[in-house]
Amino acid sequence: MEDIPDASGQDKNADLHPLLIEAVGYAENRHWEVAPGAWLIDGDGPAHCSCGDHRCTLPGAHPLDADWARRASAGPGAVRRWWTERPQASILLPTGRSFDVLDVPETAGCLALARMERMDLQLGPVAVLPVAPGRIGRRLHFLVLPGVAAKLPEMLRKLGWPPGRLDLVARGEGDWTVAPPSRIGSTGYAQWARSPSALNRWLPDAAELISPLAYACGREAPAHHAARAAQPAAVG
Repeated sequence: MEDIPDASGQDKNADLHPLLIEAVGYAENRHWEVAPGAWLIDGDGPAHCSCGDHRCTLPGAHPLDADWARRASAGPGAVRRWWTERPQASILLPTGRSFDVLDVPETAGCLALARMERMDLQLGPVAVLPVAPGRIGRRLHFLVLPGVAAKLPEMLRKLGWPPGRLDLVARGEGDWTVAPPSRIGSTGYAQWARSPSALNRWLPDAAELISPLAYACGREAPAHHAARAAQPAAVG
């Protein structure tokens, strides 16, 4: 059950933008580094990305500039200033620092999540990301201790899965995840399937989650490869 903020907290934050509140909360409560990302602009026609590229492949879900990772901060003052200046900016959480992310399709992720809960495994926060342009279906992002990105291919090989067979991706150094309640594309908002809380402050080692995630992704693998085969080839 989600904690209900007290009345004083509601009054203090009543006039603040939800993205500012959440971004500062990630820095203050979890000590996660955050960075402002692009955002969506509504107007005549479909919403478009603030970057100005009407063919943007990650509308509202990418860094503002190439130097974003170096400038990301867990300082509440800097974070508050950024979202005061750009209240619509999406919230980017750099991976490879406080955590890595295991990125899987929603169906497989929900199957694995249910199995992990039955096994009473330690779980960290889990985010749900809307459908990205050119992708099929929503994604679940499992937050785990950093360092898995480089080890994932070997971990899967030991479980009997050859490279590229599963739709299971590790996001580490140089990458990012988009944190709730950021708006992504035209399909919705990032949400928490399992919100950050005192109960999941200590993140799990990816080795504990890989087996149920690989099993669930394996069950979805035929559908995944069929969907990829049905997609038209990219035009260079």
